[in-house]
Amino acid sequence: MLKVFHFIGLGCLWWLLSGHTEPLILSFGLLSVALVMLISWKMEILDSESFPLPVFGRAIGYWLWLAFEVLKANVDVAKRILDPRLPIKPIEADFPHDLQSNLGKSTLANSITLTPGTITMSVGENSIHIHALSESGVDDLKASGMADRVKRFEGK
Repeated sequence: MLKVFHFIGLGCLWWLLSGHTEPLILSFGLLSVALVMLISWKMEILDSESFPLPVFGRAIGYWLWLAFEVLKANVDVAKRILDPRLPIKPIEADFPHDLQSNLGKSTLANSITLTPGTITMSVGENSIHIHALSESGVDDLKASGMADRVKRFEGK
């Protein structure tokens, strides 16, 4: 059953990315999806982690929350650029987390980097070293509960 979901998901992705509806092109797409599925099956790389259906619903909620956080950070950075009274004092800080999986750590690190005004410099076992435009940016990031959101996204 999992292989059917993989096939349908890969086929839908191919169709969305190509945008073609001509029968010949669709048949080539179907053939290419079938070939990828055959190779993946022979390599024994199809498992429950390669198509995580249970995570999909949580992912949508996390992405919406992250989009709002990115929007807030964009406004803050724009204010700092346009208003000379607001300080731009670059700072390095450690962002603590208690994530255990590599997926959670990389999701958190990428989410921090996607947030304007902050960038991940290194990922450690219990913290992420970040660079920010200001100390208030670091405080806002810590107050946002991003690490807890990532844990909920992972289902933990």
